[in-house]
Amino acid sequence: MIELIKSFLDFFLHLDDKLQDIILQFGNTTYAILFLIIFVETGLVIMPFLPGDSLLFVAGTFAASGSLNIFYLLALLFFAAVIGDTLNYYLGKNIGLKMLNLRIAGKQLVKPEYIDKTHLFFEKHGSKTIILARFVPIVRTFAPFVAGIGTMNYKQFISYNIIGGGIWVLSLTLAGYFFGQLKIVKENFEIVIFGIIFISIIPIIIETIKHKLKKA
Repeated sequence: MIELIKSFLDFFLHLDDKLQDIILQFGNTTYAILFLIIFVETGLVIMPFLPGDSLLFVAGTFAASGSLNIFYLLALLFFAAVIGDTLNYYLGKNIGLKMLNLRIAGKQLVKPEYIDKTHLFFEKHGSKTIILARFVPIVRTFAPFVAGIGTMNYKQFISYNIIGGGIWVLSLTLAGYFFGQLKIVKENFEIVIFGIIFISIIPIIIETIKHKLKKA
């Protein structure tokens, strides 16, 4: 288990080296690989652990060095993010309820009122949820799935899916493009990646504190 965690951290902290190896080995196919990673991370609810924020940033740094085309990168990753969330929404809508309606010993795993509450939540807070979830690891993967389960209005969902996906991809990829080549960033790349991860989980920390304070 410890070795698995070490390998996982090594992959994230040396994402720049990993991506460089991929570019050298696969050339233009790298675009397809990056597309697939972002698509799977956002599109399959069972794959929330794949790198999202950090990968966008690192990809931007390689675009700045000339190894990747920034325009191809932005377009492909934007489509990957939007299509991924759309797939996740449909999985939640068409399969999620069937999974939640499974019974064990004659008892339903999830009460119908919980589904109704999810629906009402997304109808009321859907825009904020779908956009902000983009910047929160794990939540980013589950939000569209839950939106599908809650049968959030699709026109509303796709609108904020596009907005959220655009802001997410543009902000992080361009951050890597404009700042990734700075000497201070290159010399402290691991700290920068940790910083991106930490900033990403701040919303979770804030919501957890608020929830505990309300309970208290």
